[in-house]
Amino acid sequence: MQIVRDLGGYTLGRSDLVRRAMSKKKGDVMKKERQNFIYGNEEEGVPGCVAKGISAGIASKIYDEMMDFAKYAFNKSHAACYAVVAYQTAYLKYYYPVEFMAALMTSVIDNGSKVSEYAASCRSMGISILPPDINEGEWGFSVSGKGIRYGLSAIKGLGRNVVECIVEERRLGGPFRDLKDFIYRLTNKEVNKRTIENFIKAGALDSLPGNRRQKMLVYAEIMDQKNREQKDSVSGQMSLFDFFSAEERVSLEISYPNVEEYVRSEKLAMEKEVLGIYVSGHPLDEDREILEQNVTAEAYQFVVDEETGRAKVREGQNVILGGMIAGVTVKLTRKNQNMAFLTLEDLTGSLEILVFPRDYEKNRALLETERKIFVQGRVSLGSDDPKGKLICEKILPFENLPRDIWVKFTDREDYLARRMELENLRRNQPLVIFLERERAVKRLTGLRDVSDEKNLIYLLKERFGESNIRIVDKKLEDVWKMTAR
Repeated sequence: MQIVRDLGGYTLGRSDLVRRAMSKKKGDVMKKERQNFIYGNEEEGVPGCVAKGISAGIASKIYDEMMDFAKYAFNKSHAACYAVVAYQTAYLKYYYPVEFMAALMTSVIDNGSKVSEYAASCRSMGISILPPDINEGEWGFSVSGKGIRYGLSAIKGLGRNVVECIVEERRLGGPFRDLKDFIYRLTNKEVNKRTIENFIKAGALDSLPGNRRQKMLVYAEIMDQKNREQKDSVSGQMSLFDFFSAEERVSLEISYPNVEEYVRSEKLAMEKEVLGIYVSGHPLDEDREILEQNVTAEAYQFVVDEETGRAKVREGQNVILGGMIAGVTVKLTRKNQNMAFLTLEDLTGSLEILVFPRDYEKNRALLETERKIFVQGRVSLGSDDPKGKLICEKILPFENLPRDIWVKFTDREDYLARRMELENLRRNQPLVIFLERERAVKRLTGLRDVSDEKNLIYLLKERFGESNIRIVDKKLEDVWKMTAR
């Protein structure tokens, strides 16, 4: 800052702009400032080095040295402050991990991508993320045992004033006993039918008697009953309920219909609808292992950091993502060809994937919502887009993931004695034979039939023993590298 002021004639304010551009590595701004520093800018009141008697060559060399310095330099006073903060946060994260992560998630409660990223970090640390709960939850994320309770304010359509009403009512009147008690105590406090429905979908009423489907079927009737009682009270009419005290009326048992709970996929879809992320589970939970083995990037890494202006992936980088198709939009190009915009959802968030006409025609049969796929492609980071995209190059469904089926035999004689039995079962499916005594491996080639593979594995385990059958997944990155050669 002092160099550009003393040599280039910059003002204090403008010198800070140069400092900021350097720290953010903004190339276009730095290129413009080089011109200003050396030759000046009359319109912006910058005289420049040349006007102050410094040659363009020397000025350019000085500017180059400043640029090199900016690549690694850090303000000493900032470094000291950051060292203290880093030590404090490391201490808190180590000794109070649940409290630390709850506070961290509360600090980004309005940023769905960040919440998803931190929720994934919590799970990797062994900290469970619990659904919101009207008898425990607070405005933000809070500690509940060894888990983190989702903040009530994260529920769609729920303002801070509603959350404060719920927490205050809970403090004054004690925990809510059942759905009717909850509705009767809060109907006049900005809680309407949509709010109740969102509470049920989010799992915030799971601690009360009845399952989610039962509550969805009776909540409207309870609210209507409460409204009728209020109208009757205003008009002076009496009903059977008037012979009971207020507490006795609320405590009357709710008659729930005898229906089963929603299946897991329906519950997860409801949570995603009103919370923005899956909380009690994820449709990809059972696929965590194959995702960890094969993906080279995740959705949250495409989000551009507000402070640094960078994402964790690089422009043009070739990566593999895996997840579930949450949405498909097909559009016509100027050449009247179909292309698709996919929304791919993984364990950390969602990402838009562009599938251009050639790849769309090759993969159109695979582009269905809820299908689980791997996508290889190039990273695209727009200059003004807070979240990058992926340009699709290859698509592979999870079920088509390349893998070997190994069958172990005691020795060569054992294999030869049962070879025909094995051939009749495999029906030209490729297998890998392992002879234990000889430590020999033999590959039986053929055409892989994914649709019959599960049945083949079942039959092999039944005939040759489960301990003699092993499934070895190939690493997708290696397979696609081989096909590219």
